[in-house]
Amino acid sequence: MEKVLAAVRTGPGKTELQEFPMPDVPEDSALMKMEVAGICGTDVKLYKTPPSSEPVIMGHENIGYIAKAGREFTRRKGFKEGDLVFVEHYVSCGKCEWCHLGQYRHCENTDWRYNPDAIRYGYTSARKPPHLWGGFAQYLYLPWNCVVHHVPAGVSPELAGLVTPMANGIEWSLFDGGVGYDSTVLIQGPGQQGLSQTVICKQAGASLIIVTGTSKDGARLEVAKALGADHVIDVDKEDPLARIKEITGGGKGVDVVLDCTAGAGTIPILLGVEALKRKGGTMVVQGEMAEFPNFPIGRVTVKFITLKSARGHSYRACELALRQLASKRFPLEKVTTHSFGLKDVDLAIKSVGGNGVPDVIHASLLPWK
Repeated sequence: MEKVLAAVRTGPGKTELQEFPMPDVPEDSALMKMEVAGICGTDVKLYKTPPSSEPVIMGHENIGYIAKAGREFTRRKGFKEGDLVFVEHYVSCGKCEWCHLGQYRHCENTDWRYNPDAIRYGYTSARKPPHLWGGFAQYLYLPWNCVVHHVPAGVSPELAGLVTPMANGIEWSLFDGGVGYDSTVLIQGPGQQGLSQTVICKQAGASLIIVTGTSKDGARLEVAKALGADHVIDVDKEDPLARIKEITGGGKGVDVVLDCTAGAGTIPILLGVEALKRKGGTMVVQGEMAEFPNFPIGRVTVKFITLKSARGHSYRACELALRQLASKRFPLEKVTTHSFGLKDVDLAIKSVGGNGVPDVIHASLLPWK
């Protein structure tokens, strides 16, 4: 029987190469040959502190070619064998209120935090048949309820590996944050998400983009400037609030704050509250924040701040991200900095987390490398 090789997370910070049986493909399903699995900050957290003891094939930013498609899968979804596609990590039920609203990212069928039987690529137990629920493998199983997008002609699989952070950038900055023409924006954190936000805010017509980072982010801050940031601030070397007030003139502040520090603590939130304009600003926060007993709710209400939580991306955000990549308007190859093979998953994840190969921003795992 033909086997599929995969890198399996078997414990905190531990990966093993294992083989799984090549699955049967029903008429309403498909099998994707993996080309690129993107690695992001979420992988770093899930690898270091897994949410369960189950073995998991990680990898939730998945690009590949349809290797085998059932007739009903092709009829329903419009994808055929040989198509280069991006597969979202959500696997929804297709029948709940959220799914009917098109907001399947909130569907309980894909919510691993509360549903032990949830299916989400990169999160679901490898014990659950047909096992191939993550992109750190040679093949990925596509059931009838997966969400698939065509990768536009001219977009390489490695560049398409940026779809997820780019889609998040669109969802959080445009749809949630309301960034648009002549907006002034503070982006905190120059990682994959922050750099994606930079591109999207520039594309949307923002007149001022400020990106903050630490001294260890020096190379990333340079990339931020290449992607359209008007100012970058090293928070270890200068007072970020004083600098933001200076840049915006007379302490006016910015219209929108996008926190892309992945729950780095209270300091970015406190800075964001103060950096927002005197009245009516918006702050979008992502990542799991620790307890914040002294949250400045008084400042938030007095300044009439709108506070929103960022959570994933929508179908439209993914489609717009793919179009953005296809436009070639920005030098996004500066973000896709490194690639690794399947045997180097441990090194790849640790490198994205800053503890391996230096200066990695977005890592591409190539399962066949």
